[in-house]
Amino acid sequence: MRTEVVKINAENPEGPLVTYVAEQIKSGKVLGMPTDTFYGLAADPFNLRAVDRVYEIKSRSRHKPLSLLIESVDQAEDLTRPLPAIFYLLARKFWPGPLTIIVRAAPRLPLKVTANTGNVALRVPAAAIPLAVVRAAGIPLTATSANISGETECSTAQGVQEQLGQRIPLIVDGGPSPRTVASTIVELTDDAGAWHVLREGAIPSADIAEVVLA
Repeated sequence: MRTEVVKINAENPEGPLVTYVAEQIKSGKVLGMPTDTFYGLAADPFNLRAVDRVYEIKSRSRHKPLSLLIESVDQAEDLTRPLPAIFYLLARKFWPGPLTIIVRAAPRLPLKVTANTGNVALRVPAAAIPLAVVRAAGIPLTATSANISGETECSTAQGVQEQLGQRIPLIVDGGPSPRTVASTIVELTDDAGAWHVLREGAIPSADIAEVVLA
């Protein structure tokens, strides 16, 4: 497979290029794309063949759910069951930004995306390219890192090319990642309202606690 590389301006994404990328995703392809952390694999989460392909490309365990990039809290509400109050506190403070929030998934989300957990991990990225593509596609996009499972995450399009160039048809080159630390992951699925930091990344746990406990 010959991988196409599409260069897009990270600050002011060119509309025709964004539309082209969005159309490729909606056609069922899995692409490498920059986010506000590492490069990710972007696919339509409602296309089960594309979701399967994400797992195949990464050699990822099917027991691990896929996180999603979204554009707004409104879109989060469309993909989830009633959200806890803590969700809105965290989203208002840290979105757009490197905070992934795990909440209860709505029934409309495919079980392959949630890995039968009933949960979904959501993030609004603080980066112009993925936000523009999400808006152009009109759907959330998968956001799992663009690397083979167990290998180093990629912070450049070249890194994605080296790891996955024979496995994906297109890579969006938006320049180097603005940060080289993964997003912080907070879980809000406890029925009693408890919250848990599952992975401390770009946002310190202390900052999360300050918002939640204020």
